Amino acid sequence: MRQVVLDTETTGLEVGKGHRVIEIGCIELAERRPTGRTFHRYLNPQRRNDEGALAVHGISDEFLADKPLFADIADEFIAFIDGAELVIHNAAFDVAFLDAELALAGTRHGKLADHAQVVDSLMLAREKYPNQKNNLDALCKRLNVDNSRRGLHGAMLDAQLLLEVYLAMTGGQGDLGFAESEAAVDRVASAPADAGPGLRLRVVRADAQAQAAHAARLDRVRKASNDRCLWPA
Repeated sequence: MRQVVLDTETTGLEVGKGHRVIEIGCIELAERRPTGRTFHRYLNPQRRNDEGALAVHGISDEFLADKPLFADIADEFIAFIDGAELVIHNAAFDVAFLDAELALAGTRHGKLADHAQVVDSLMLAREKYPNQKNNLDALCKRLNVDNSRRGLHGAMLDAQLLLEVYLAMTGGQGDLGFAESEAAVDRVASAPADAGPGLRLRVVRADAQAQAAHAARLDRVRKASNDRCLWPA
């Protein structure tokens, strides 16, 4: 599966008041592993930042003055996300801003949903950690993701942090070397029973009691994950 972790920075909080996107950061995943492909652009919003927004991201009006308009990079952005599953934290915010930018760039671009599916990692976090803080900083702390570089918000930095949080939160062991471990197990398991001292394999099969305990455990996992258990009993 192809996924794109996405974050934006904006001139303010309310798209209905004409605030605009000033930075887009995207990181591509394939089968839950980073591919090395990214999309990162700063944009001229053709308006000033709110003071509150500037305090959060620190991206000045002067820095943005010579950057491209969203319309100039719209086709490139769509090509990068097209057909992917977008992972966005508090997706409603970013989607509203990006839809507004796409509309301003021309009706031929449609909406974000015309090009990609969206997964809201905030909603996933609220299901997994109810009645707790689930902003990105809180999740980094809870899941042992190092966010010490996050003095100010930035779309690319936040996309990288969200990537690590999302993989940890959704059981992302894809980068922990399990493929190599499985290959080693296959090599040992394929050794003949008479291959010599130390290599004779003893097969211990689960008895009825162990199988029942396993089934009960899977049932608890299924209930706790709202029927998202991946391992059938």
